[in-house]
Amino acid sequence: MKVHYINILLFALPRNILVNTHKKSSITPPHIQTNRSLCECELFAPQNYDNDPEMKRVMQQFHDRTTQRFQEYDERLQEKRQICKDKCDKEIQKIILKDKLEKELNEKFSALHTDIHSDAIPTCICEKSLADKVEKTCLNCGKNLGGFVPGLGLIGGSALYVAAVKSSVELGIKMGMQSVISELKVLWSLNKLIKAKVIEKFVTPINYCNITSIIEFLQNINKSSCASKTKITPLFCSTVKHQGPEGLATRVAGIVEEARFAGDEAASGKFAQMTSVSAIFSDPVIISAIVVVCIAVILLIIYLILRYRRKKKMNKKLQYIKLLEE
Repeated sequence: MKVHYINILLFALPRNILVNTHKKSSITPPHIQTNRSLCECELFAPQNYDNDPEMKRVMQQFHDRTTQRFQEYDERLQEKRQICKDKCDKEIQKIILKDKLEKELNEKFSALHTDIHSDAIPTCICEKSLADKVEKTCLNCGKNLGGFVPGLGLIGGSALYVAAVKSSVELGIKMGMQSVISELKVLWSLNKLIKAKVIEKFVTPINYCNITSIIEFLQNINKSSCASKTKITPLFCSTVKHQGPEGLATRVAGIVEEARFAGDEAASGKFAQMTSVSAIFSDPVIISAIVVVCIAVILLIIYLILRYRRKKKMNKKLQYIKLLEE
């Protein structure tokens, strides 16, 4: 193994010497001098220059490239001329079309010309299609109904609410009065002491819930009717005397409370009945408002359809005019 190591190390030394010899500045390659003789000038003589195959090849290549460049230039020139020609043709067509339209308009205006000194009054009848007439009618109807229907609905709704409140309040007062009258009649057999008409005349919408007024009314009856000395004392007189003012006030408060409850219940039932869905849709004003709204919506739909068709026709006309101009 040691021998092999020595051989390897000795082999690397001459290899490095051979590789790095070009880096030394002392080692320079020898100069080779070029010498030309007069015989070389014969190569550029006319007979040799024209008959040289390499020169012929170069000249043919130059000729081909030059011809190709000229052909490309001619093609580009032809394309530009064609573009200019097409543009000029379009301009000429536009001018001809413009002159033609001006001529037609002048002919129509000359046909419409009338003598202002004559007695004949010229009239112009503009004939519109059925679609235009229907569109205009639908627009006017929709405009009028659009301003009228909301007001009608507002008036109908507010009127219905006011009528429901008024009817419910009247019914509540009426039921409260009836409750007070019926309770006073059966109060300790008061109807046997005085007539029922006196009680009905006393009870009014103002005082039927006034406890003080009712107590004064009963006390007056007690003073006037129970003052006479009779063998049989009425039940009303004995009860008022036995219970006293406090018992009378308590009984009257209960009567008034029952009357208020009866009136409130009747009023709420009446109001709910008048403001229910069936009652609202049975009202002629509400029904007429709904019908008018439906008609307005139908007219609006018809107007939108006709307007869309008219725009479509106008777009087609504009496209046709553009095609004519082009």
